[in-house]
Amino acid sequence: MKVAITFDVEHDCPPYLTTTRGMEEGLPKLLDLMAEKRIKATFFFTAEMAKRFPELVRRVIDEGHELGSHNYNHERLDKLSFEEGKRAIEKSFKVLREFGEVVSFRAPNLQFPNEYYRVLEENGVLVDSSKATYKGYRSGVKFFGNVLEVPASTTSSVIRLPWRFQRIIHLHLKEPKVYFAHPWEFVPMQREKIRWDCRFNTGDKAVELLGTLIDHYRKEGARFYTMREFYGEYGKLKRG
Repeated sequence: MKVAITFDVEHDCPPYLTTTRGMEEGLPKLLDLMAEKRIKATFFFTAEMAKRFPELVRRVIDEGHELGSHNYNHERLDKLSFEEGKRAIEKSFKVLREFGEVVSFRAPNLQFPNEYYRVLEENGVLVDSSKATYKGYRSGVKFFGNVLEVPASTTSSVIRLPWRFQRIIHLHLKEPKVYFAHPWEFVPMQREKIRWDCRFNTGDKAVELLGTLIDHYRKEGARFYTMREFYGEYGKLKRG
């Protein structure tokens, strides 16, 4: 069974907030949990958060995780002109690649017009994870040119549901099962003026539930992948 744990590293709950509690408190908790569970994850950073919290980027890399791009400052590509979107993507890689190799991308809000695949390819990207099966994408893992699309399986709030409910959802997801969450979900957001689905079970409960999810797949004998590792596996099939 193929499973991926991924994180979209951004300021708190865009577009509602501009705070960074998730960076200051949530991301260290997640890195501690990944170390405890011996999981390697992919962390899609906005370049803006990488610039403001370089020590966290270095910790991600030093602990063996993959660094990916989540655009420059969480710009939605479907809200920009093509040239504006291209510039934002290129700026993000310029910043993030100062820390190390970056070959994976995820668009903010999982909004990714197909014309941007060629922009990713031109910028040396191997893997995109901007499509989502829960948003209607049905093509599965697929190459678009030389860029491998590995879609997200379900929205982040699912992994904050009570375990007895979310477990049923996990059983029906197709492989590879790609989960994502945000650092801000792992700090208490109940008093913030944001959507209800962004508030419930945030904070330490979210940490506990993510640990339960990882333990569940460990018992099932799953292999946990980074985005780059998917490229290594599916790229062999393409070349073969």
